[in-house]
Amino acid sequence: MTAPILETPRIRIPRLGLGTWPMRGAEAQQAVEGALAMGYRHLDTAAMYGNEEAVGAGIAGSGLRRSDVFVTTKVWWTELAPDALRASAEASLKRLGLRHADLILVHWPARDMDLPATLGALARLRQDGLARAVGVSNFPAGLLEHAVALGIAPIAALQVEAHVNLWQDRLASLCRRHDVALIAYAPTAKGQVGDDPVMRAIAVKHAATPVQVALAWLLAQDGVVAIPKSASPQRQRENLAAAALRLDGEDIAAIARLPKDRRLVNPDFAPDWAA
Repeated sequence: MTAPILETPRIRIPRLGLGTWPMRGAEAQQAVEGALAMGYRHLDTAAMYGNEEAVGAGIAGSGLRRSDVFVTTKVWWTELAPDALRASAEASLKRLGLRHADLILVHWPARDMDLPATLGALARLRQDGLARAVGVSNFPAGLLEHAVALGIAPIAALQVEAHVNLWQDRLASLCRRHDVALIAYAPTAKGQVGDDPVMRAIAVKHAATPVQVALAWLLAQDGVVAIPKSASPQRQRENLAAAALRLDGEDIAAIARLPKDRRLVNPDFAPDWAA
C-alpha cells in the first residue's frame, strides 16, 4: 500500500509520510527501512533532528531507487543568512548521502531575518539542483503571505502543526489560493486524539483507531499532507492505512465542533502566530 499523491504546479508529494523527530541512530534507521518496505515513500527530517545520517542509511538500505523516495529536510532558524543557509543545506545532503532533497524548508522564521535574502538563498538551492522544491515551516499567515508576495522563491510547501484540535482557516485558505501544500506535523496531536470521546466514537463507527480518524480528517482537507511519526511497525501500518479511511458528513461535522486552538509546539523562539 502506498499513500495518494498531492500534485500542484510546484510539487508532487505523497500525502502521508513518516515524520522522524525525535528518533535517532539505529531506531531512526530501522523505522525508515521498515516504513519504506511497508510502502511509505515520503520521509521528513531536519538538520536539527540529528538523524539525517540514520535516515540516509535507511534509504540506502531500502534498495529503492532515489526517484521513488520523497525526502524533506530543513535549515534551522539560526542559519538563515544566505551563506549559512547554503552551508547547512549542503551539510544536510552530505549527511543524508543524497545529491538533492525533494524539499528543503526554512525550519522556523527568525525574528531578525532578512526575508528577501533568505528567500533568495532558498531559490538558489532549487536553481542549483540541491532541492527540487523549497518552502517554509512555522510561518504564520501574514509572514507566509509576505513571502509569497515577494515572488523571490517559489514557495511549494508550508509545514506547520495541524490536527483536529489545531486548525487555522486563514492559513489553509492562503495555502490553497497560492498552490502551497500544507504539511501537517504533529497530525495526531501527539497521540492525544485517543483521549477524546468524540474521536473514539468515530473510530468505533469505522472499526478504526482515533489516530487513523485524525489522519483521515487531515487528508480530507484540500491540499493537505500529514507526516505522523512512529517507530513501531504496527503504528506505521495503521497510519498508512488511514489514507484509505473515508469519513462521512456526520463525522466531519463532529470533528468541526472540537476546539481548534490547542497548540502543542510553541518554543520561546516561535513567531507571533496571529501575525
